[in-house]
Amino acid sequence: MNPPEFQGLEHLSTAVILLDEHFRITYLNPSAENVFEISLNHVHALPLDEVFGGAQHLVLAARHALDSDSSFTEHELSLSSPGNATTPVSCTVTPVDAPPARLILEFNQIDKQLKIAREERMLLQQQANQELLRNLAHEIKNPLGGLRGAAQLLELELPKPELKEYTQVIIKESDRLQSLMDRLLTPHRLPKYRQTNIHEVLERVRSLLLAEHPKEITVRRDYDTSLPEISADQEQLIQTTLNIARNAVQAMSERGELILRTRIARQVTLAKKRYRLALVVQIIDNGPGIPENLREKIFYPLVSGREGGSGLGLSLAQTFVAQHHGSIECDSQPGRTCFTITLPVTDTSY
Repeated sequence: MNPPEFQGLEHLSTAVILLDEHFRITYLNPSAENVFEISLNHVHALPLDEVFGGAQHLVLAARHALDSDSSFTEHELSLSSPGNATTPVSCTVTPVDAPPARLILEFNQIDKQLKIAREERMLLQQQANQELLRNLAHEIKNPLGGLRGAAQLLELELPKPELKEYTQVIIKESDRLQSLMDRLLTPHRLPKYRQTNIHEVLERVRSLLLAEHPKEITVRRDYDTSLPEISADQEQLIQTTLNIARNAVQAMSERGELILRTRIARQVTLAKKRYRLALVVQIIDNGPGIPENLREKIFYPLVSGREGGSGLGLSLAQTFVAQHHGSIECDSQPGRTCFTITLPVTDTSY
């Protein structure tokens, strides 16, 4: 049912539909079947407006393209099909001469475009933040060492032992700031890639959490054990998931349930590159959720939802995931917060 000229359509990430001159469907590629949750077998030879609700503007665009023999684009459409809810899309209609196909309809999901744009903005913001913090850390480290050294020398000259309490405050706070500066500079180490089993990473994180909170926290596994290994820096992935999980534990006031879940995703775009397969890791807690005023800023450095927090854990996690060409997202409401890490699978044999 797919003309030979259009065999390559099945590999496109965008949804494509072919119509005949009467606007009846002759072909859907797999992406269109996924987006609209319909099967070619069920809609083949059916009129476009019979398959899609809200298709009036799309039919007009198709008629315009056919009559003028030129491409026509509708930028904002809301289409509904028997298999899904309303999908916001833009559509480009192009006339072709490959009977029975007379029109190609190429769809782009508007929410997907917004997501890509948001990821690009977050990446640029992250790069700017990291560069700023790196420069700031370098500027602070040298005078910080001098401050600590001066406090140590002053402590040796103090006449009363009880006065050393104040110099110890200076020394300890200097050490704390030094540790913070070191953590700010850590993400600039390049990953050391090797074949990594994601479940070994999660089991390490699980054992650390249970050691820290043996009675208060329940950590439940929900693994797809058939997942392939990926090329990754195991230590960075451990640090990434541990930072997220520890944040979740603190948000639950160190008492609640954490779920570690793994799945496979197909036909995923990450950092503007299309992958046939991707590995999905979800860290889910049943805590109170992230305050609404922080949800858009949780990955920014030095932003924290708890008193005394450094606000670096999630920023470092995002940096490590970005170095692996992946993405990290958060969905939060009271009673359920889910962090989703998506990493590309480059082994094509899976």
